[in-house]
Amino acid sequence: MQAIIESINWSIVAPFIVIQGILMIVAILDWAKADDFRGSRWLWFFIIVVINTIGPIIYFIFGRRR
Repeated sequence: MQAIIESINWSIVAPFIVIQGILMIVAILDWAKADDFRGSRWLWFFIIVVINTIGPIIYFIFGRRR
């Protein structure tokens, strides 16, 4: 396991991890403030949290009513 972690090129992976974190935080904050959704409020929370990277993007495109 240690060899696998050491073989990762972190200069390539780190920006994707940061982008994922930012997307998830912004989507959850928006979800918490929003009053009106397309579909179930908790379904959108599940999509944001469980479906990495694409979940927050799906929420911003389809979940919000604005």
